[in-house]
Amino acid sequence: MFIEDEGIELKSARRIYQQFSNNVHINITSFNRIVLLTGEAPTAAVKANIETLIMSVDNVRKIHNEITVASNSPLTSRSHDTLITSKVKARFLTERKFQINHVKIVTENGIVYLLGMVTHQEADNAAKIASSTAGVRKVIKVFEYLN
Repeated sequence: MFIEDEGIELKSARRIYQQFSNNVHINITSFNRIVLLTGEAPTAAVKANIETLIMSVDNVRKIHNEITVASNSPLTSRSHDTLITSKVKARFLTERKFQINHVKIVTENGIVYLLGMVTHQEADNAAKIASSTAGVRKVIKVFEYLN
C-alpha cells in the first residue's frame, strides 16, 4: 500500500508540473489510494482540471479536492504550515491515544487535514489533539473508518 501511495503522489506531481508548471502550488497526499489535493490554483477551471488529471492516475480510488482558488501561497506561509504539522505530530506522540503511523497530517494555510485508517474514537482523539494545537485554524478529517 505504501509503495502504491508513493507512486500515486509521484505520478500526480509529474502530471501537474507537465501541464501547469509553476502556475499552481499543489500538494498531493495519498493514503490507502485516497488522494488529498491541497494548495492553490489560479481558477476554478484549473482546480477541476487538476482533479480530472489525478483521477486518471492508476490506483486512485477517491479524491478529496481541497485546492483553494487563489495565487500561490508565499514561502513564509508554507514554513508556518510545516511548523504546525510538526507540533501536531509531537502532540500525537506525547498523548499516545492511537498509533501515530495510522494517521497522516497535512497542513495548508493553518488548516490541518488528517488522513488514515482509524476507528471513530481514534479519529475523534486525533481531531481533538490537532484542533487544540497552537496555530491550527481548522481541522478536516479525511479518514477511512475501521468500525
